[in-house]
Amino acid sequence: MYFERPRARRYPLVAGIEITDIDSETQIRAQTRDLSLFGCSVKTRELLPKGTIARIRIVHAGMTFTALGRVTYAGQSVGVLGLAFTKVEPHQQAVLETWIAQSRS
Repeated sequence: MYFERPRARRYPLVAGIEITDIDSETQIRAQTRDLSLFGCSVKTRELLPKGTIARIRIVHAGMTFTALGRVTYAGQSVGVLGLAFTKVEPHQQAVLETWIAQSRS
């Protein structure tokens, strides 16, 4: 199985995440494993197909991050879903950067 290589360094971050398929409205609730400026990986038993466009909502440390994204990989045997953020509003980008700065320290 081929996993798409992340574009930026990923930092460990365990947080609650909701992923909602834009087309079917199927919703997955799980936990992130790591986070970068461009995406995250999610540990989950429920997977969405590679290429799925989704709304993403991550809650951590009293803050919420929302974005649109795309499933970059779905590893059924390991229970990992990879997400790339495709549309992030500027105020949401600030939340993401705050979490990454906290993870670096």
